[in-house]
Amino acid sequence: MAPGSVSSTLLQSASLLGSLLAVCVAHEVNILDSKSALGEPGWIASPPEGWEEISGYDEFHTPIQMYQVCHVMKPNQNNWLRTNWMMRGGAQRVFLELKFTLRDCNSIPGISGTCKETFNVYYHESDSERVSGIHESQYVKVDTIVADETFTEIDLVGRIMKLNTEVRDVGPLAKKGFHLAFQDVGACIALVSVRVYYKRCPRTVRGLAVFPDTVTGAESSSHVEVRGACVENSVEEEAPRMFCSANGKWLMPVGRCVCGPGYEQAVDGCQGVLCSRNLHDEFANKSAALVWHSHQGRRKWRKHPKLGLLLRQANSCYPKFIY
Repeated sequence: MAPGSVSSTLLQSASLLGSLLAVCVAHEVNILDSKSALGEPGWIASPPEGWEEISGYDEFHTPIQMYQVCHVMKPNQNNWLRTNWMMRGGAQRVFLELKFTLRDCNSIPGISGTCKETFNVYYHESDSERVSGIHESQYVKVDTIVADETFTEIDLVGRIMKLNTEVRDVGPLAKKGFHLAFQDVGACIALVSVRVYYKRCPRTVRGLAVFPDTVTGAESSSHVEVRGACVENSVEEEAPRMFCSANGKWLMPVGRCVCGPGYEQAVDGCQGVLCSRNLHDEFANKSAALVWHSHQGRRKWRKHPKLGLLLRQANSCYPKFIY
């Protein structure tokens, strides 16, 4: 294969690999993942004898720290658990992924209507992490969480983990950060993990225009309009724009860039016309092939009136081949 063909193939392969890697970039950015947090979470329980921090295992049998509460014999339970303060960054809407187990009240002997099978999730926005205590009136309710599956004494004996996963969204957010809080009203719960994240549309190249990482909008139906920047050696034909959807996907490309004079499109970029696969054939046809010849025992380039220009142009395409 000719050197020009090899270089062109490598260029296209590299561009294709870059596109594939862009597709693989996560659309979700974690703000909190309690399973991967180092050490003890250190969340605040109110009253202190309500929720308790314990060591346990997740669904992959990995040791983790989690919280549980199980005061089902006494009525009028009101146990709160508050996370640490989290900065929202540029996110206007965040998502909560809760993984938990919940005991079937009918499987607990000796209770008389005091056991519950739900718990509540709240959040509180603030511009500072210096928030003392848990003031219930300051919290906004996200939802009441109901388990799809509950466990019994038989499951405990058989070490069967009936894990529930629920996702809720919170927003629009306006202040610098927020706390989450979980309210127990008399259930037997193990809060296995809490993940808080936001979504983004990852950097991409469309129509020879680069669109940067973009955080999704404040509403669940938001579409954020983003202006693209033309890649090197290209110019706008029509202003490139795309919309970042609420689920972190790019939609509705409008406009595009085109390669400038003396350049042609190669995957997601513009390369010089002399960088085409037939570079060396073109040189050969014009008696200006980039080959060495011997002259008085020294290797020199074959003379050509425009050899200097050709070398500079070719060197911009294949610097490692020329030298």
